[in-house]
Amino acid sequence: MEQIITLAHGAGGKQTSDLIGGIFKKYFDNEYLTSDDAAVLPSPTGRMAMSTDGFIVSPAEFPGGNIGKLSICGTVNDLACMGAKPLYISCAFVIEEGFPLAKLDRIAAAMAKTAHEVGISIVSGDTKVAGRGQVDGVFITTTGVGEIIEGVNPTGTNAKPGDKIIVTGDIGRHGCTILLERDRYGMEANVTSDCAPLWSAVHAALDAAPDIHVIRDATRGGVGTVLYEIADQSNVGVKLDTESIPLDSEVAGVTGMLGLEPLYLACEGRLVMFVPAKSADDVLAALRSSDYTEGAVVIGEAMSEMPGYVIMTTEIGTETLLPPPSGELLPRIC
Repeated sequence: MEQIITLAHGAGGKQTSDLIGGIFKKYFDNEYLTSDDAAVLPSPTGRMAMSTDGFIVSPAEFPGGNIGKLSICGTVNDLACMGAKPLYISCAFVIEEGFPLAKLDRIAAAMAKTAHEVGISIVSGDTKVAGRGQVDGVFITTTGVGEIIEGVNPTGTNAKPGDKIIVTGDIGRHGCTILLERDRYGMEANVTSDCAPLWSAVHAALDAAPDIHVIRDATRGGVGTVLYEIADQSNVGVKLDTESIPLDSEVAGVTGMLGLEPLYLACEGRLVMFVPAKSADDVLAALRSSDYTEGAVVIGEAMSEMPGYVIMTTEIGTETLLPPPSGELLPRIC
């Protein structure tokens, strides 16, 4: 008979201890993981970055990952976008009564594998069990701390006219994967989420060019939303070359049939960078030599004209405005 989460697993007694020891400690154990009320950690020597994110993706397992892998990648990538080496992470689980223990085991295993790949330590956590219907399966909240590399300062307010805009691979795959996995449209396509931890790639890029102006991960809202956010924060215009935007053929087919704009579909393993033109070739070379960013390309540039807007050049050489983001194409994608 399938073993499931019960309310007793959240009551603080033997079942709680069995759950923590049998799944979480089994995968997360390291020199800093604590059973006390707070982890005691060595402090970074330089500036610190800290980020918190919640994950409620539906379904919790999908081609290319699961909510556990996603939770580590999401926080690691947020730290990396600030030029911070990920050091420590905490995680809180809210689990629905009846959730299969085997699935929770796979989620925890994916978290441990991804954390180990990055070199980040899972140091503390919390587990709550909610009654049936109060939570959809499992929700995870993670908080990460990292140490910022000396001499770097990538931030959304730093974009400058003339910057080259780089995207680190084909876009929209995570959002398309979740859409297909929900099977609401009866469509089939060979699409896998791009969910990936990107610290190594960011580190390589910053080693090649510490003067990178902006690094942002294109998660909820996709590349298009990120570009509008940066254009607004830095008061620059953005000009994109439509033909340069990398798009998987299967994703192109799905979005074309459904009338979706792939620039607004979520990515979970793609970065958008605004890079001084003189440094663009060095950054591209570093990214193309790193895991998960081999497909990095320049897709446009920042300009002084049309501040706050994103303009696209079409296949026939004309220009058109990318409609500003409004609403969410797909809920519960991260």
